[in-house]
Amino acid sequence: MGILLIGAAACITGLILSAWLMTLARWFPINGVDQMIVDFKTMIRAHVDYALMALFNLGFYGLGMELPLVACWCVAIGGFTNPTVFTIAAFDADFWKKSHWRLYTAASFIMTTIGFMWLAIVLLKRAL
Repeated sequence: MGILLIGAAACITGLILSAWLMTLARWFPINGVDQMIVDFKTMIRAHVDYALMALFNLGFYGLGMELPLVACWCVAIGGFTNPTVFTIAAFDADFWKKSHWRLYTAASFIMTTIGFMWLAIVLLKRAL
């Protein structure tokens, strides 16, 4: 279950890096950096998603109960790759048209869904 802490740390890192990048791009323009982000709203989505995924990782870890290791890996990996979809899209105006990014997005969403639903079922069984 320690993988959940690693996932949380990765998401917190993404959260802080995206915050600094948006700050530099918006309020302290550095030539070149401010033009890197082509879709600022999508970068904000990534920023919020990193925060949520970090909290989910910490919340699942904080339950203090044994959880299936593979499900924890899916949550940790999917929890990081999911907001990263938005991060990449914020830099690439044609992101949604490229097949390799569609494949990455689908794989990320599938892994995230498997992990979260698996843990949701475990929690539901525990409650009943």
